[in-house]
Amino acid sequence: MRIGLDIGGTKIRGVVLDDDGSVRASVRHATGFGASAVIDTAFTVVQQLSERVGLDCSQFSSIGVGIPGTVDIHTGRVTHAVNLGIVDIELGEALSVRTGAPVRVENDVNAAAMGAYHLVGGSAESMVYLNLGTGLAAGIVLGGELWRGTRGAAGEIGHIPIDPRGVVCACGQRGCLETVASGSAVARLWPEGREPSIRALFDAADHGEPPALKARRVLVENVASALRIIVLTLDVELIVIGGGMSSLGEELLAAVCGVLKRWELESPFLAALDIPGRIRFASAGSDMAAVGAALVGRGGHTLPETLEAAR
Repeated sequence: MRIGLDIGGTKIRGVVLDDDGSVRASVRHATGFGASAVIDTAFTVVQQLSERVGLDCSQFSSIGVGIPGTVDIHTGRVTHAVNLGIVDIELGEALSVRTGAPVRVENDVNAAAMGAYHLVGGSAESMVYLNLGTGLAAGIVLGGELWRGTRGAAGEIGHIPIDPRGVVCACGQRGCLETVASGSAVARLWPEGREPSIRALFDAADHGEPPALKARRVLVENVASALRIIVLTLDVELIVIGGGMSSLGEELLAAVCGVLKRWELESPFLAALDIPGRIRFASAGSDMAAVGAALVGRGGHTLPETLEAAR
């Protein structure tokens, strides 16, 4: 059995996967803030999962961790996880020392992509997981394996510039897709909103508020643009949408597919690609990302030599 941890800004979700990929146990715990707190909480979750299945921490074949920030998958080092208060941390090694099990650390979107492939992908040979959260990013799964690119930039779709006159993005470029198609874009596009969430934006637009109508149109059209870019560059069989914005479910899907269908009327080429037919939504509140972390943990290798020798 192996463990998967999905470390988010507010909570850590942990699961134990059996040999056949079934979830044997699950735990949720508040994350804490700062490197020490994150390590302590992650270890606590591993301990609780161990107790639930009657094993010692060191008996798991691997522990996989999905976490935001810049991740070195070879060493388990995490940097720039700002929302967690982490500047630089050797997470893989620290958790291996505490648990006695091999640990592999992966970017949270890539981990979620593996979970989406396992739970939603079915028999698809190729799939993209599009994370519509505070930011905009994608995880790419080809033949059941993650494709990270040569320098780990594969799937950074949010940082494709689409408007040379747009606002400056956090990445330093101007007019990136993320600035108009993400959770953080909602507050900027709709500053009038007292509660700048996508749910509040759609409700205000449904009530005919002009600023909300404009903001929703920009947001939906650019989410549709993200889907079009994915298909035109990768031509994958399946696109699974997840992240905080996906909580709207069918309402968001209908709006985005409405834009795609309108484009299809203008372009027989796009119509032939059937982008709407490739889209699925991840189940809200699922342990998908933690399951994906357990799957990427199969190659767990951050086990200190002293522990390896002891085993």
